[in-house]
Amino acid sequence: MTNGYKDNPVTIIGGGLAGAEAAWQAARRGCAVELYEMKPEAFSPAHRSPDLGELVCSNSLRANDPHNAVGLLKEEMRQLDSLIMAAADATRVPAGGALAVDRELFARRITDVLEKQPLITIIRREVQEIPPPGSAPVIIAAGPLAGAGLSASLAELIGADQLAFYDAIAPIVYADSLDREIVFSASRYQEGPGDYLNCPMDRDQYRHFIQSLLSAPQVQLHDFEEPRYFEGCLPIEIMAARGEDTPRFGPLKPVGLIDPRTGEEPYAVVQLRKENREGILYNLVGFQTKLTHPAQKEVFRLIPGLQQARFARLGSIHRNTFVCAPKVLQPTLQLKVRNDILLAGQISGVEGYVESAASGLLAGINAVSLIKGRPMTVPPPETALGALVSHLTRTEAAVFQPSNINFGLFPPLPGKKIPKRLRGETRARIARQALADWQHSH
Repeated sequence: MTNGYKDNPVTIIGGGLAGAEAAWQAARRGCAVELYEMKPEAFSPAHRSPDLGELVCSNSLRANDPHNAVGLLKEEMRQLDSLIMAAADATRVPAGGALAVDRELFARRITDVLEKQPLITIIRREVQEIPPPGSAPVIIAAGPLAGAGLSASLAELIGADQLAFYDAIAPIVYADSLDREIVFSASRYQEGPGDYLNCPMDRDQYRHFIQSLLSAPQVQLHDFEEPRYFEGCLPIEIMAARGEDTPRFGPLKPVGLIDPRTGEEPYAVVQLRKENREGILYNLVGFQTKLTHPAQKEVFRLIPGLQQARFARLGSIHRNTFVCAPKVLQPTLQLKVRNDILLAGQISGVEGYVESAASGLLAGINAVSLIKGRPMTVPPPETALGALVSHLTRTEAAVFQPSNINFGLFPPLPGKKIPKRLRGETRARIARQALADWQHSH
């Protein structure tokens, strides 16, 4: 049985991380793909490059340790021959225990691989509406910045209100504009130079910075726009508004960092992370913002070491759109109202680069199953990929929010209580076996 799909190409809408991964997974399983990407015909407010797989926020894919949930998800994706992970590993830049990439090389590599894949046809055109039921599956991976036409078409199809919040991009500064008499190189808890640059603040400097941050003008939203921020990526000014010390217990925490000028731990620290291999550009870690551009230059130059900073990119806000996954998605990532449509990426309700690519990986696999008339598949919940799917489809709809992968999404560990220091290792061991069994059975 082939459901009438035999030999027809899978249609994928969106060439971001999820769409690129889905295209790769389908093609490597022998299925033709038509990948639609609106750039360079049209750009969202956050995108600039015509390349596929463009990163618009941080250049970090977060922790790489498989005993950490997102590190485990990366390991599973590598095991499943992920294009995104291969590109990230090939273009990584130093970032301590995190996997960070040179974003331009990363996107260029993804684009080159897909352009050279004979089963993939890349069509540079914006899709304004969802195709009607036809001869092949459709993967919607248009991302959180899906165009108004496609978003309206999806909302009409699923019969549910779309949810929106606003995500903010952190500024990037030129390394040669930093005051290296103040800024020091170190990674938290490590002796000697590290992968991050650190801007130390004493108590008075910190308080002056927070006061200036809170009084600075912000980009005003339209009357019809209701901001709903993802808790893991709050604008720095929103964080500060929750309490003067909130940033100091978040991205500005000084713990584990010693200022070589004083030999002591600063009151607060702003960390800068490499944007490219050459170390020409650094981004301000945790400094997502919706301040106006003039205000950003004024306020962020109050940070010690950034008095003369030149900005390669200033922060901005952009719309994030996603569906209420528990209401509209099956565990296979198919829509409940139309089995021939799968969702992937942030529009499906996942949060984060790695999670978006992982959902694209599963959507690509299941699109092939539809084409070839095979049973649809869902990874075991003991795996990171399966835990992510469980969050999307088993969370109570009334409280559903986008989430990064974390061990709280996994099933309880079996047996007697396991010491905290061994839980990550135990999770990883169980997940590896579950993934191997799943791969063997499919």
